[in-house]
Amino acid sequence: MESQVQPQSSQQSSSLPLPLPESLPLPQPHRVVVLALAGLLPFELGIPHRIFGRAKDPAGRPLYEILTCGLTPGPVRTDADFAVHVEHGPGLLATADTVVVPASYELGPVYDQGRLSPELAAALAHIRPGTRLVSICTGGYVLAAAGYLDGRPATTHWASAEHFQRLFPAVRVDPGVLYTDDGDVLTSAGVAAGIDLCVHIVRRDHGAAVANEVARRTVVPPHREGGQAQFIERPVPEPQLASTTAARAWVLDRLHEPLRLSDLARQEAMSVRTFTRRFREESGISPGQWITGQRVERARLLLERTDLPVEQVARETGFGTAQSLRKHVQAVLGVSPTAYRRTFREGGGAGAVVRAS
Repeated sequence: MESQVQPQSSQQSSSLPLPLPESLPLPQPHRVVVLALAGLLPFELGIPHRIFGRAKDPAGRPLYEILTCGLTPGPVRTDADFAVHVEHGPGLLATADTVVVPASYELGPVYDQGRLSPELAAALAHIRPGTRLVSICTGGYVLAAAGYLDGRPATTHWASAEHFQRLFPAVRVDPGVLYTDDGDVLTSAGVAAGIDLCVHIVRRDHGAAVANEVARRTVVPPHREGGQAQFIERPVPEPQLASTTAARAWVLDRLHEPLRLSDLARQEAMSVRTFTRRFREESGISPGQWITGQRVERARLLLERTDLPVEQVARETGFGTAQSLRKHVQAVLGVSPTAYRRTFREGGGAGAVVRAS
């Protein structure tokens, strides 16, 4: 007869120590290293620390670690009447997941001749292949001089765009946008556009909900419409006797409804023609483009925060059908609504490619 294994009594089993579950290691924050060069603008140096430093996971843990390095440790001149003391040297770049190069007014041969100084070239050599590269304003000159922007789209401050293109003909310069996103290389226009780009990176990495929270805490818009054209001084500026602000607020409460241009113009007591012209002057894009962008943004939040079927998300955002929603989300985000939800649900990780507009 085969022997049978008898179950232990409850008294015996309770006396045995229960194995403790192994705790899973917490994910390490994404490391951002900011390269501080002589002549830097303090405002731009602080942008990555301010924006990335505000990004938290649902438990309140930081999603990024932000560190600063210079070509040598010690004081770094700024364009103001003070210097900043940098603790780390260029070797820190080898540990970065993302490198940010803010603007500097003392780029020397980088700005004048389009070439790196030996010291700067040695510093950039520490960057590992595959590291994400980001520039703010004329920091793009450094990336271009190093060859990182060859054949890629890029932008810089509108006042430097023509010079930038002449100096680096292999770069596809777009002077009209606030920032460009080419996957592992991103560039921004001047000063505050660096904020737009850093918020965009948070949105790309962790979704719209996290980025919107960062924007709220920093008291900046989560996304600015239009491009640099709206900031270029015109010889004879046209007086703005009216605004389209009321119409935009009216639209945001009715994104789920069919919207006609005549309805928007009526909110401002303007003709359709005048309203369309004023809207484009103020935002840099047409009313239809703006409404589509707002509907996509609303769809992102619903995909992240709710379990609504795609068909209902389409109705709630005014796209009407799932097919229309997929078309517009794919055009803006580069992925389908289902793929976006899978990536960013509950503060998920990076993965979706978001194109700059």
